[in-house]
Amino acid sequence: MEFRDYYQTLGVAREAAADEIRKAYRRLARKYHPDVSREPDAGKRMAEINEANAVLSDPEKRAAYDQLGRHRPGEDFHPPPGWDAGFEFSEHGRGRPESAEFSDFFSEIFGRMGREGAQRRGRSADGAATYPGNDHHARILLELEDSFAGASRRISLRAPKLDPRGHIVLEERTLNVKIPQGIREGQVIRLSGQGEPGVGNGKPGDLLLEVQFKPHARFRTDGRDLLLTLPVTPWEAALGAVIPVDLPGGAINMRIPAGAQAGGQLRVRGKGLPSDPPGDLYVDIRIVAPPAATPKQKELYETLAKEFDFDPRKERQSRE
Repeated sequence: MEFRDYYQTLGVAREAAADEIRKAYRRLARKYHPDVSREPDAGKRMAEINEANAVLSDPEKRAAYDQLGRHRPGEDFHPPPGWDAGFEFSEHGRGRPESAEFSDFFSEIFGRMGREGAQRRGRSADGAATYPGNDHHARILLELEDSFAGASRRISLRAPKLDPRGHIVLEERTLNVKIPQGIREGQVIRLSGQGEPGVGNGKPGDLLLEVQFKPHARFRTDGRDLLLTLPVTPWEAALGAVIPVDLPGGAINMRIPAGAQAGGQLRVRGKGLPSDPPGDLYVDIRIVAPPAATPKQKELYETLAKEFDFDPRKERQSRE
């Protein structure tokens, strides 16, 4: 995916105020709009200008985009995991007709920001306008262990706003959030009334927190299942062994069958994330040969080489 420099597209500085961005967009639109422009690439340029304006004229999208840092236009780019964690987004700005024509870069960065939602307007008994507030959305990073035990966490969120001079500022708020046991990546924790305030007697919207796990040194998840790569010695794989394995939910004794091969997978039912039913633990075997660091160890390896008439490449070569 190619990085897009929206500031360069509009010809403005990264510190530009909202009014400068508006003026730059209007100036470029007059030059490149296909209905009036004689430029040979007017249609393509206008699409790029519309996309850049859709991001930089929206405080929430612009703040998120700025988090990605500076990169060369056109360079291969993929956002790092959890790059947008802690950003609080409203529901506005989604689903505009032209967004379907925007680039893959736009879709990758902003495709999961908020959700399109319509405000339900009405009138109170005295005739004043009243309607509920929109829901807000944010992604939060949790430790994998929080899912096993459940937890209460203090979460800090940042909401982009425009200051009186038209520059982006981040307003921060902190909430105590109860993490339910068994929560999975991609699931949402709803905090009632913590979204956008309503107008008049309208109820406030909710805050929807999408859960993502921080990278773990040993484990990965797939839904409710837990994935682990387990290093074993050649003799444990050849002869079989029982190996203690520490899991977030408690230690188990992992039985390695005799003749286990590298790349093989073992399954332990019910040792994944706690749920109803609980997930499973999938263990990928990785055979690790120790180095021959002493003369005696080298001698033992030489004995193995003489004792075993084994060529792991023979079967592969015969297939080729």
